[in-house]
Amino acid sequence: MKKDSSIQAIVLVALFTALTVIGTMIKIPLPTGAFVHLGNAVLLLAVLLLGYFKGSLAGGMGFFIFDMLNGYATEAPYFILESFIVGAAAYGALLLFKKKPTAIWQVIVIGIVTGIAKIVMTQIKNMVMLRIAGADFQAAFGGALAKLPATVINITLTIFIVALVYFPLKKALDTTMRRSFV
Repeated sequence: MKKDSSIQAIVLVALFTALTVIGTMIKIPLPTGAFVHLGNAVLLLAVLLLGYFKGSLAGGMGFFIFDMLNGYATEAPYFILESFIVGAAAYGALLLFKKKPTAIWQVIVIGIVTGIAKIVMTQIKNMVMLRIAGADFQAAFGGALAKLPATVINITLTIFIVALVYFPLKKALDTTMRRSFV
C-alpha cells in the first residue's frame, strides 16, 4: 500500500510538472516584452491538490524546464525558489480553511494571498536585476514597478482559472485516488 502511494505521488508531481511546462508555453505576449501564461495557475492548483512540498516542487521543476528550453536559463534557479515561496503563501492561506476550501470565495482568497506573494517576489527580482544592471535604488524600484502589470494580469487570470477548475479537479482526483486503493 505504501509503495502504491509513493508511486502515485511521483506520478502526480511529474504530471503537474509537465502541466506547468505546457501551461507556461501557452503564452500571450504583452507590449512590455513579458507574457501572460497559465503556468502560475498550474502551480497554485498543484499546491492545493498535492500539498505544499509536492505542489511547489512540481511548479518549480516545470518553470525550470520551461526556462531551460526557452532561453531563460539564467532565471531558471530563481523560479524554483519563487515556486516554494509563493507555494508557501498559498499553503498558508489554505491552512486558514483547514486545508479544505469548501467555497469558491475561499479559493479566491487563497489566490489573492498567493498573488500578493507573487507580486512581492517579482518586484524584488526585477529590482535586483535592475540594480545589477547599474540602476540606483529609486530607478530600480520604479523600473520594477513598471513591469508589474504583466504580473497582475497573470495573477488575475490565475485566480479566475483556479476558482473555475479547482472543485471539479479535486473531486476527480479524490475519486481516482479512492478507486486505486479499493
